Formats: sequence, structure tokens, C-alpha cells
Amino acid sequence: MTTSTSPGLNPLAGFPAIVRRELWSYFRQPAGWIIIALCTLLMGVVFAIGVLLPNQPATMRTLFDASGWLLLPLAPAITMRLFADEYRSGTIEPLLASPVGTPALVLGKFAGSVLFLLCMLLPTLVFPATLALFASPALDAGPIITGYLAVVLLGMLYLSIGLLASSCTSNATLAFMLTLFALLGWLLLPAAARLGEWARVITFRASLGPRVADFAKGVVDLGHVVFFLACITSVLACAIAVVRLRRWK
Repeated sequence: MTTSTSPGLNPLAGFPAIVRRELWSYFRQPAGWIIIALCTLLMGVVFAIGVLLPNQPATMRTLFDASGWLLLPLAPAITMRLFADEYRSGTIEPLLASPVGTPALVLGKFAGSVLFLLCMLLPTLVFPATLALFASPALDAGPIITGYLAVVLLGMLYLSIGLLASSCTSNATLAFMLTLFALLGWLLLPAAARLGEWARVITFRASLGPRVADFAKGVVDLGHVVFFLACITSVLACAIAVVRLRRWK
């Protein structure tokens, strides 16, 4: 049985503690290191096959364009246990009864997963360093920076969807599958353009690929940034509502 928190509770109370708890939980388990290794492997294969080519312009656009698919199996693996394991093991009960605000709990778990995402991408910085070492003419750093910005924004969107899925079930495997199919459906959204002009307009506005491609070219469109942040905020708001509903039961 859970108890509700006092009306005057700071909604972000306990946020730093939750962030630290979630971040270090990834490194205390083999799964976290496996995810990092898998990310490096997948991106390394694409880099070797599609980027590190002789007599070709030095650009990482191919890698960044493929990031939506590369993150597809990784994001659900990162988020599937965020709430599902808490529900299954019963540790959610003391968390919900503690003076930790619901927004702090949800946002803390999300921030911990985002920090792990950054740690996961850290080894991949060797790829642009390698490309810069052998590139002639010199590698343009602008598209590399904006390309990584796209990967981080896309990863944050994926993680928010995974967190929402995990907050809805006590089964981590089910949370993984829900996230996977939700992301796969979003990536395949452009295929719905065949249904007609109205579908083409909707899918163009909602598609992720063209936005990531613009970032990979070195173009920072404020509209794209707002799109990602708005989607992330909306999904996190839904997750907060789900956890708050459970808290007040």
C-alpha cells in the first residue's frame, strides 16, 4: 500500500538522488556494459562500411542518417527496467511513499538514462577522430557536432518513449517490445504516404529521418529542435501522469 505525499512537496525533491541511483545502476550490471559494447559495434560496422571509404568525401552523414535504426534495439534495452523492475520487485512502494516528488522520480530516471546514453556514445568519438586523421581535405567539424546533437535528441526521444512503456507494466520484456514496436512504427511512418496527399503531409511533418538528415548536413533548424523537445516533453508528461495515478491509488 502506498501513501500520498503532502500537497506542499517540492515536485523535484530527490531529483539528484534518483539520477545518481539510475545512472550507477547501469554500470553495476553486465547489461549496461553489453549495451555500450553493442552500440560501439553497430556504429563501428556502419562507420567501416559506409564512412571510412577511400577516395570519398570525409563525412559521417551515413552514420548519422542510420542512427534512428542503430538506436532501435538499444533504447528499449536501456529503459525497459526503469519502472518495470521497480513494480516487479516491490521497490516502487517505498519510492512512492517517500518524500520524492513524482516529477522528480520520472525525470530523475529519465535523466539517468540520458546520461547513460551519453556514456554509451562516448566511445564512438573515436570514429570522427579517425576520420579527421586520414581526411584530406580537412574534416569539417560543424556537421559532426550537429550530427551528434541529432543522435542525442533522437536518443532522448526514444528513451522517453521507453520510459513511458516501462511505467505502464511490471514486465520488462513487455516494456521492451512495446518500445521497440512504437519506435519501429514511427520509423516506418513515411511508408504511409502512399495512402494519399493528406497522409503525405502528416508523415512528412512527423517523420524523424528528414530532421536527422538536416542535422547531419550541418543545418541546425530551430523547428527540428522544438519538434524533438516538444515530443519528449509530451511523452514525459504522460509518464508522470501514469506514475502519479499509481501513487494516488
